[in-house]
Amino acid sequence: MLKVAVFLLLTAVGLTQAKTFTRCGLVKELRRQGFPESKMTNWVCLVENESGRRTDITSKVNTNGSRDYGLFQINDKYWCSKTSTPGKDCNVTCRQLLTDDITKASTCAKKIYKRHGFLAWYGWRNHCQGKPLPDISKC
Repeated sequence: MLKVAVFLLLTAVGLTQAKTFTRCGLVKELRRQGFPESKMTNWVCLVENESGRRTDITSKVNTNGSRDYGLFQINDKYWCSKTSTPGKDCNVTCRQLLTDDITKASTCAKKIYKRHGFLAWYGWRNHCQGKPLPDISKC
């Protein structure tokens, strides 16, 4: 019985959809999601510094008790619901931000950017703002 439980657990873990993008793979997907070319290096820098280009990342608990989710590290205090019902400003569950289909995460990230710009993300502030941005010229 224990072997069956372990097998089922490993199978479920294997079925979770998560992806680590290459830099050019990320650029291609961001283009597909409609991110503007003029800001592409900033988006790539943000994602590289927030999640390491991984879709399945959840942060440690922040000082205010919130967590950040997914490729763009979107915070659950304002943007995504920790329950199974979509909600908050992006009308998504935080779990929906952790899959390899980044459509919902991209839509939410664009909404955050529209309201607050890149300053909403500490990864961008600390590692991208006023600093050399990633080279995506070969992408």
